[in-house]
Amino acid sequence: MNWDANRKERSVGKALILQPGTEPYPGYVLKQFLGRGGWGEVWKAEHSNGKFSALKFLASENQHAAPHEVRALQAIRQLKHQHLLQMEQIWSCPGYLVIVMEVAEGNLHDLLDVYYTELNTPIAPDHVCHFLRQAADAIDFLNTRQHMVDNQKVAFRHCDIKPTNILLVNGKVRVGDFSLAFKTTSQVGQHSRRGTMHYAAPEALMGMISDKSDQFSLAVSYYQLRTGRFPFPSPPANFTKGYVRPAPDLSLLTADEQRILGRGLASVPHDRWPSCIDMMNHLSRCFKKKWVA
Repeated sequence: MNWDANRKERSVGKALILQPGTEPYPGYVLKQFLGRGGWGEVWKAEHSNGKFSALKFLASENQHAAPHEVRALQAIRQLKHQHLLQMEQIWSCPGYLVIVMEVAEGNLHDLLDVYYTELNTPIAPDHVCHFLRQAADAIDFLNTRQHMVDNQKVAFRHCDIKPTNILLVNGKVRVGDFSLAFKTTSQVGQHSRRGTMHYAAPEALMGMISDKSDQFSLAVSYYQLRTGRFPFPSPPANFTKGYVRPAPDLSLLTADEQRILGRGLASVPHDRWPSCIDMMNHLSRCFKKKWVA
């Protein structure tokens, strides 16, 4: 599914060259390069027990930042939900973090490519709703302040919801890649400008994150999977001070979809849907065929 399998060698940090046959950690041997995102690259590895896992290598700019990042990831690792990608292990070495995860068959962006290759069309709307309802369930689970960490109830903001981070395992959705996720006790708070520009909520562009920021990114993902395009003109390549996202163009959708998705893409977080699953349930009702997540 569009994995860049021909890429044979990569380097992470200064100390380690990644290539087939490398053993970055005792018992794990790299077999195949699977892909690269803005925050790291993923390899398929075989464990000495014969099991295959996906290893994500995250370059660490600051060696002293690694313990903080590991603690955040370890907290998310303890969460159990049927639509969250399972992290099996996390370890830290000078220059990078490594996350051991279950192997996915692909992601929703791969599925979009398959649709265009075989049918010359974006993903069928009922299929989009089927998969994104599962993702919505996981996103709401993360964003609800209900997780006990250090004797405190917290919520987690994913901060990088997009089709490439919505994975498929045995035909079911798993939300993955928690590289930018963080825990919080607030509905809205300051946060560094990080994420993927095409999907980032307006408040994220201003250095703020809310409990509805991931919903905005899910709404952008819906439009992309449903139409093959983005609802906004191309933004700057990086977070630019003073950039204001324009109003979305939803003209490729039905009138009912435009009304529902427009609320999910509201510029003010308070004006969005109460939850991601609310938004997806309303979108699902636009189509006759019903799927059960």
